[in-house]
Amino acid sequence: MGIRLDETSNALGYSLSKRLSIILPVYNEKATASLLIDKVLAVSLPGIEKEIIAIESRSTDGTREVIELYAAEKKLKAIYEDRPMGKGHAVKTGLAAATGDWVLIQDADLEYDPADYPKLLAPLGTGAAAFVLGSRHLGHADWRYRRQGTARWIGYFIDCGAWVYTKLFNTLYGVSLTDAATMYKVFERRCLEGIHLESDGFELDFEIVGKFVRKGWIPVEVPVSYESRSFEEGKKVRIWRDGWRVLAAIIRFRFKAL
Repeated sequence: MGIRLDETSNALGYSLSKRLSIILPVYNEKATASLLIDKVLAVSLPGIEKEIIAIESRSTDGTREVIELYAAEKKLKAIYEDRPMGKGHAVKTGLAAATGDWVLIQDADLEYDPADYPKLLAPLGTGAAAFVLGSRHLGHADWRYRRQGTARWIGYFIDCGAWVYTKLFNTLYGVSLTDAATMYKVFERRCLEGIHLESDGFELDFEIVGKFVRKGWIPVEVPVSYESRSFEEGKKVRIWRDGWRVLAAIIRFRFKAL
């Protein structure tokens, strides 16, 4: 028996009137920005209005001109920063401008695939969860997810750090997540109520999850595809600098006021 679409729901179970705000921080991603945006525009989400909010942080490689073209064609809403202030800062700027019922965070590189949007949104649509994480670990035989792109020893080192940080996070926050640091965070906008986000760097990933969990929004994890890129290809996280910031954030936001 086929699935019949009526006035209030589609095959994924969500209301036909939903709007999805896609937060897209962009900095020096000329090589991938156009292709990524085209993929986001092309992904089919029946009954869902996509609001793409690109936060461009004064790139030096021509990325701003790419964003300006899409904005001129009204394919996205662009917010232009005067200077780069960190991915976390850009994400917070986008969240403040979001008007959707649901929010999704998307990087401008091609490490994650927008084709995963339907399964990321499904738990929200069915009411199974208000907060979803796209896990790079689920579906794999071990805890590594950087199998290409990043040099082997660097990828192994980053994976080890991510595993340790996730174990620490789970212990402090009383959860059992496989990938708290994933970029793919999808949630109902009401999850942000009563929460003040502070981080300007990559540590915002853990701050969002930590504060949501403390508010009672326990995420559902779904497996997503992931293809790591190298630092030569534009990867921006820095092991030493960002590693310490993430560690401090995991501990600090467990006990600091929301």
